[in-house]
Formats: sequence, C-alpha cells, structure tokens
Amino acid sequence: MKDQTENEKDIWLEKIMEEYGERLTKLAYNYVKDWSLAQDVVQDVFVTCYQKYDEVESILSVKSWIYRITINRCKDIIKSSLFQRVIVNSSLFSVFKSKEVGPDMEIIRKDEQELLSLSVLSLSIKYREILILYYYEELSIDEISELLHLNANTVKTRLTRGRGKVKQWLERGGFNG
Repeated sequence: MKDQTENEKDIWLEKIMEEYGERLTKLAYNYVKDWSLAQDVVQDVFVTCYQKYDEVESILSVKSWIYRITINRCKDIIKSSLFQRVIVNSSLFSVFKSKEVGPDMEIIRKDEQELLSLSVLSLSIKYREILILYYYEELSIDEISELLHLNANTVKTRLTRGRGKVKQWLERGGFNG
C-alpha cells in the first residue's frame, strides 16, 4: 500500500513538473533576475509540493497554490541580505544602468521583445508581479487578486500604473533614461 502511494506521489510530481516547470522558472526569474537562482527556487517549490502531497485534495486550485509557493519563495530570497549584496549590486545591473551603450546593448535595443522584457524587469516588484501574472501567465484580475491576496481594484491600479511606467521607460529609450 505504501509503495503504491509513493508511486502515485512520484507520478503526480512528474506531471506538475512537466506542466508548470518552465512557467514557474520564468516567473521566478522575473522576481530574482538570475536563471540559476530561479531554477533553485523552482526546485524548492517542487520539493515543497512533494512534501505536501497529502494536502493536495484539499487545495482548490493547484495552479494558484503552486504559483503562490513560488512567489513567496522568491520574495523570501529577495528579502535576504545575501541576495541584496550579490544579485542587485552585481556588475550585470550596472551594465543595464550604464549611460554608455555598447555594440551588444545596441542589438538588445533593436529587439523589441527584449526591450519590453527589460522594461518590465526594471519595475519595482509590486508592479512587475502584476504585469507578469497578467500578460505572461495570462491570469485574470480576479485570479491575481486571489493569488496575491489583494483587492481587485488594487490589482487594476497597479496594472495601470505598471503599464504607465513601462510606457515611460520605453519612451525614454530605456537605457538612456
């Protein structure tokens, strides 16, 4: 009986890893801005899912639940002092903030998708998470409201302000502003 339960648990985990793995990694990346760290976050999320397998039947929406775990884990990492010292203050971000545009940055500038991504990544977390969940994860305002435990009007306001900030960033030319 125990082997059957473990087998079901393994199958379930493989299924959610396949279904959500890539999207969760992208979501985590948009928070922590580092691919290897985002992959570590997602790995932690799946370990948590595996440990909480017995509670899955009481969860109304696995998607919301797994996104919530990912977002919370990312926020924990962002709050940590190590993240502040290593990631935020790294030389990579100084390149993006630099007034001088090199040839490699010129290529990025020409690619509208990458420029748009950079503008979203430049936002503070409260706007960035709303835009990512709305546009990239295609969640409704009500779903975002439930997921982040925010009033729907707050979500709408942050969505509008986030769009405005992205627009300003793009109009200024992003790197030159």
